[in-house]
Amino acid sequence: MSSAYCPNGHENPSGSRFCLHCGAPLSSPILGDRYRVDRELGRGGFGRTYLAQDTNRFDELCVLKEFAPQASGTQALDKARELFEREAGILYQLQHPQIPRFREMFRDRVAGESKLFLVQDYIEGPTYRQLLWERQQQGQTFSEAEVRRLLEQILPILAYIHDRGVVHRDISPENIIHRHADNFPVLIDFGGVKEMAARFASQLSPETAGTRLGKMGYAPDEQMQTGRVYSHSDLYALAATLLVLLTGKEPHDLIDPQMLEWKWRDRVQLSPQLGAIFDRMLARHPGDRFPSAQAVLDALNDPQKTPVPPTVPTVAPPSTFRPRRAISASQPWGKVVAIVLSIVPIVGVIWGLVNIVGQVSDRNSIETPTNRSNYSRDEQQRKTEIRDRRQELGIDRKFFIQLVDRDFYQTYPEQQGRTLSTTKEDEIWRQRWDEMAEKWLDRLSELSPSSRQQLGSYTRSDLNDLKNRVNQLNLSSRALNDLNDARFFDWFPQQEGQNFIDEPIGQIWYAIAHENVDRLESGSALETIQFGSGETSTAMSDTLEPGGGKAYIADLERGQFAEVYLDADTDAILLSVYTPKGQVLLADSTQNTLSVNLPESGYYEFIVVANSNSPAFYRLELAVKP
Repeated sequence: MSSAYCPNGHENPSGSRFCLHCGAPLSSPILGDRYRVDRELGRGGFGRTYLAQDTNRFDELCVLKEFAPQASGTQALDKARELFEREAGILYQLQHPQIPRFREMFRDRVAGESKLFLVQDYIEGPTYRQLLWERQQQGQTFSEAEVRRLLEQILPILAYIHDRGVVHRDISPENIIHRHADNFPVLIDFGGVKEMAARFASQLSPETAGTRLGKMGYAPDEQMQTGRVYSHSDLYALAATLLVLLTGKEPHDLIDPQMLEWKWRDRVQLSPQLGAIFDRMLARHPGDRFPSAQAVLDALNDPQKTPVPPTVPTVAPPSTFRPRRAISASQPWGKVVAIVLSIVPIVGVIWGLVNIVGQVSDRNSIETPTNRSNYSRDEQQRKTEIRDRRQELGIDRKFFIQLVDRDFYQTYPEQQGRTLSTTKEDEIWRQRWDEMAEKWLDRLSELSPSSRQQLGSYTRSDLNDLKNRVNQLNLSSRALNDLNDARFFDWFPQQEGQNFIDEPIGQIWYAIAHENVDRLESGSALETIQFGSGETSTAMSDTLEPGGGKAYIADLERGQFAEVYLDADTDAILLSVYTPKGQVLLADSTQNTLSVNLPESGYYEFIVVANSNSPAFYRLELAVKP
């Protein structure tokens, strides 16, 4: 149950209007002079977790994690804080779009006690435990395709944190959120702080000695028994988590209690490739597991690297394994031969990759040397012009080939899977590819030079940075998305409703976002609504080009009555209106009037975007009354 505190620091049940101890009126507590606590999300050995609003960031939701160890004495508390700050500093360095961002750490007094708080982003969406429960109510679980996709989306997160020496320690369905914003999984509740709290508690109380972090069945034996964790400890927990989603059964139902072997095949049938991957991730002996998250990704993407399931039980003692007698690496000459034999296949793989990359990047020949005898003079000149124009526009070569290739093979699916040759027979197909390349150059030339030069390198982290810049302008991420979508879908209407963001064409959406933020910051796409002295209404007007948009903000008070009127050609302009906390009053609407009692105080957003193939004029009127 969440709590409310009175001015004297007394704790009261949520919903109480007056303090049960002293009778003082209650209000939502403010921590750190900026975080208004909404409710308690949970509690553990290190303290409580709260959902709060950041009053310095337009009441944006965030999570506060309290650190309040049950320690007595100044020296003990100082030691606890030192450990907490050290671990928090490590987590603060993690900057990944699928990890909640750690914002800051601060101290405050709660109920008369000094406590430390860690602030991180709030991720809206259900946990995979909740999703599994919902499916089980309908007699369903997750499919192999869904689990495979989830595995592909989480492994890069693990590769990122492991490369930085961080192990999650507590992967389970409860600690993965399905983010509403983009349907990506987000890894939450890193175990570093919790393990530190448990370790500190064991120093204070002998009864808690030996406390290990991790959930029974999800964490491997060495983690539960000794507390030692490695990158493959997370891989073990991830495989266990995915099998729970596949079967709807907990690990103790999937492990033979006598042999201590995983018996998941009694519950679900998987493809041999994925089944072999799970077997190796769940190997009892750490040395038998994949060495890294990248190694698992390689096995997923390349069937040749899929591990062969061991012919002996994974719980067999090490002495039962007998390597084949071959060259002894303990002999001097043996070491040399072993090194040479190990290098030869690597060189072969590298050479093969060079050839493959060469074929792909040279696939349809925008950079082909002009002296190939099979090419006509016109084709050589055409390809040279395409290459020169791409370079002049500053567009990355690899990205551009991927972009045109994707369009080409979607337009001509009969060519899918083959590389166009330099022969006369493929001349017509090379011409069609070049024609597409020219059209794409025409489109990309409409982007600004700075946004074009980053095509192919945009990431979700870049988008987060852009959103942060927009927030500084009293605008929400939703407003930025409205402006981006208007231009992007004007250019590519066939992409509406498609999952395009991770495709080559998604890079153009990022570039548009880059430009829109620049326009907002310069004031060309953002206007603050001001009322004249003694006036309660005002009007703004403009003309938008196809795909264009503009944002207006107005600082209004809760309880005021507002009337909005949009004068424009029918359906030519779409209007969205958002409250300071993100409540939607209108969204991409052709409705031209809105009358509402304002539910909040702060900056309201009015976003107008063009919905026409020709320039569209509009007049936006806003009237506010007490």
